[in-house]
Amino acid sequence: MKIEEGVELARFTTLGTGGPARAFARPESAADVEALLAWAQQRSLAVAAVGLGSNLLAADDGVDALVLKLGGELAAVEVDGDVLRVGGGTANAVALHRARAAGLGGFEFACAIPGTIGGGVWMNAGAYGGDFAGVLERALVATADGSGWLTPVELGLSYRHSALRHGQVVLRAELRLRSRPPEEIKAEVRELNLRRKEAQPTNRRTFGSVFKNPEHELSAGRMLEACGLKGHRIGGAQISPKHANFIENADAATTADALAVMAEARRRANEQFGVNLQHEVEFLGELELPEL
Repeated sequence: MKIEEGVELARFTTLGTGGPARAFARPESAADVEALLAWAQQRSLAVAAVGLGSNLLAADDGVDALVLKLGGELAAVEVDGDVLRVGGGTANAVALHRARAAGLGGFEFACAIPGTIGGGVWMNAGAYGGDFAGVLERALVATADGSGWLTPVELGLSYRHSALRHGQVVLRAELRLRSRPPEEIKAEVRELNLRRKEAQPTNRRTFGSVFKNPEHELSAGRMLEACGLKGHRIGGAQISPKHANFIENADAATTADALAVMAEARRRANEQFGVNLQHEVEFLGELELPEL
């Protein structure tokens, strides 16, 4: 198993920012991952997976961790009755395509989530009324001490959250779906994709939603729009003029630029609405937002 040093994470994040990883590897099997986790533990090194690079903000100065990008059999898909067996590195789009071909519905919401199965389990990703908690039967999670299957309850899945922490890697997942005609699945996916393109900056470099929706009558996006933040820019990062809960890489943005935009957005939302917005994007490296 080849372990590289100093790999620039900007190459692997959808925002296109991030400095070098202390170590970087591309495991293709459960055994590879377990060996890498043991290697990292021996060196007291944190471990994180990047998936397709969405929902990630990596420090400009780099990440003092072993960063994994799963492939090979960890990106495979199998159909077994109404269960879809998927690797943690499988793209949601690939899993959805296989489900549709097999006449299995229930995963249509994932067309709006440009990430991997592992990332979806990690944050209980969801869109358009569906989420991973609603379809996940169990997930195989690796740690330096071994691997084991965990149920949604054991994973602690809640709104855009799980109990998983760095050093735990989702190797595989089993999704319990339901029989549905492929043409119906195709039609719903087409409609959801149209809605997404109309509302979100799908043709811009972003990491996806910035903040979780608060317990408020306004969503995070509507709240930030009401604060007059659409188009607000710091350095090369700007709040999308199309949807205020997205940050675009407008011109050679850095992670520091994006973090500064997030800090200003939180400050304004707190000032105007008394709400403390919580970030949905995952931080890699020494990153934090200032206290309000």
